[in-house]
Amino acid sequence: MNALRVAGGRVLRPDGSVTDADVTIDRDAGRILAVGEATADGEAGGRVEDVPDADETLDAAGSLVIPGLVNAHTHVAMTLLRGYADDKPLDAWLREDIWPAEAELTPDDVEAGAALGALEMVRSGTTAFADMYFAMDRVADVVDRAGLRVRLGHGVVTVGKGEADARADVEESLAVARELDGAADGRIRTAFMPHSLTTVGEELLREGVAAAREAGVPVHLHANETVDEVEPIVDERGERPIAYAADLDALGPDDFFAHGVHVDGSEIERLAAAGTAVVHCPASNMKLASGMAPVQRLREAGVTVALGTDGAASNNDLDVFDEMRDAAMIGKLAADDAAAVPAEAVVEMATAAGADALGLPGGRIEPGAAADLAVVDLDAPHLTPVHDPVSHLAYAARGSDVRHTVCDGEVLMHDREVLTLDAERVRERAASAASDLVERVDG
Repeated sequence: MNALRVAGGRVLRPDGSVTDADVTIDRDAGRILAVGEATADGEAGGRVEDVPDADETLDAAGSLVIPGLVNAHTHVAMTLLRGYADDKPLDAWLREDIWPAEAELTPDDVEAGAALGALEMVRSGTTAFADMYFAMDRVADVVDRAGLRVRLGHGVVTVGKGEADARADVEESLAVARELDGAADGRIRTAFMPHSLTTVGEELLREGVAAAREAGVPVHLHANETVDEVEPIVDERGERPIAYAADLDALGPDDFFAHGVHVDGSEIERLAAAGTAVVHCPASNMKLASGMAPVQRLREAGVTVALGTDGAASNNDLDVFDEMRDAAMIGKLAADDAAAVPAEAVVEMATAAGADALGLPGGRIEPGAAADLAVVDLDAPHLTPVHDPVSHLAYAARGSDVRHTVCDGEVLMHDREVLTLDAERVRERAASAASDLVERVDG
């Protein structure tokens, strides 16, 4: 057995408690063997001596060992458009800036942007993410090299397209879902990803969802992000978007929807009854003035709520620590209650709930769990004193505080040095690709 030990730190347990403990990992299996007082086979009550000797040790002294963060909704290659078009409402931003730029993207561009996003996520302690975009075979290659986990899919938009092109878009998303599932030694899983309920025609949506059900892959889409995504469905169909999704058979226990800003009580009940998760993207929602999602009400109803950054063009980063702080702050405003969406809730949303929403392993540090974790250095002025480490994760920590990142038992970053990607080459290639892209758009 090839064992890795994360030693000398404090560990965030699944119940939210923090204890002094070492974490021992079976690197071959990509699983956690023991946390502190546990035996090698994961049975509680054993002794540390029962755990095999480590072949490698990561120093976690003065640090907090947490589950790897989960970015449950993003468009990772949009790192190339970071800061490209700011301070506009969603519809104008998409139609006037983003969609024209995306029309000029090449597969090489997508790979360059995805590598930059992967680098940013590894450096900030994210080990799993969901990605909706284009040229997903190239994104899959990046994920494989970077060592991350992902639930990915080709994003479908049929508005403004002829019948043949629209149908081809749906077929590509289904083909990606079938062909890439299980790649990268199982670290890549897939989904059918129509962009939204208003940007894909009903007939093709029905056909695509039915084919996804037959293929056994989940559905991921944007829902209720803005009032402009709700009102057309209500006006045309006499029902709200989540009811429409249910009519399409797109509301199931393995499905997950991004945003859910403008959901009413009936929709919250439907989501909870169906077991469909919602991915809250607070920074993007604030920047685009989309509104404040009722996160406290969703959680109280039993809906699994995860966290996502959305794309770097509307955030403008992929740091899930920032997202935790934003979620806690805006959650209190939305509920008009300072006790709403507390620190422990947003930490859960960024870890266990994120993994559950995506149907990916990880999100918890316990024997038998996937060995996906991050080590957060608490030795910094903005993290001193440490009255409550969970509070620090939600309100004070930053991605730059992460020392080590581990996914599937492999060390992706050691003492701030990313081992799986050439950081300088990734940055240079992405900067060049972004510059060339803007020149093509302007031309």
